[in-house]
Amino acid sequence: MTSTPPPYPPGHGLLTGRTAVVTAAAGAGIGGATARRLLEEGARVLLSDTHTRRLTESEARLAEEFGADRVAARPCDVTDEAQLTALFDRAEELHGGLDVVVNNAGLGGTADLVDMTDAQWDRVLDVTLGGTFRSTRAALRRMKAAGRGGVVVNNASVVGWRAQRGQAHYAAAKAGVMALTRCAGVEAAEYGVRVNAVAPSLAMHPHLAKVTTPELLAELTEREAFGRYAEPWEVANVIVFLASGYSSYMTGEVVSVSSQHP
Repeated sequence: MTSTPPPYPPGHGLLTGRTAVVTAAAGAGIGGATARRLLEEGARVLLSDTHTRRLTESEARLAEEFGADRVAARPCDVTDEAQLTALFDRAEELHGGLDVVVNNAGLGGTADLVDMTDAQWDRVLDVTLGGTFRSTRAALRRMKAAGRGGVVVNNASVVGWRAQRGQAHYAAAKAGVMALTRCAGVEAAEYGVRVNAVAPSLAMHPHLAKVTTPELLAELTEREAFGRYAEPWEVANVIVFLASGYSSYMTGEVVSVSSQHP
């Protein structure tokens, strides 16, 4: 079975007046699509990324479309606690608070376990799991102190549930993101903050196409019920749902944006 993506949906003001921070938001993938969808739903968005040129370009493009008063950017490496602190400080300086944090930053790679080096393992775990931990911790500390609630949405992956050759480090990191989300959700409920995650499968964008073989892309696409890969904005739609009041009774959940939940 094959299908085409549905029409791109309009915004419905689900996040009007909210302030959101999105990590790894300067590319053409899920982070960039999420930043756009948050803006379309009325949020003010602070973009972050380690790629300064793309970040500046994304900020300018979105500010022209949605207004400079609703779009800002700050470089941030999620492995650096000081940079994360500065990122959240900036959100509070601009808009007086922090309502939504989307932890999209992650790092992949391909290596069979017998060939994988400690450096490869450590780097993927530090960015993908460690970065999500640091950002979630920083967000929860601020949201707890502010006492006005808030939402954290983490980006996991179906690889955290299923096996895929060459992905031991990435799969372990994403499984860790799922476990972190469940625990954080339980802990943060007492001060009115929700923590959930999405678990996408294959969301196609130009960078992924460059670093993945056509054979692997075809194999992964065949696993999907719709017979096609997801558009990044289709994953972003679920992130918006989790960030909005429509998911007010959900916390500690991992939502599969795929047919591949085990």
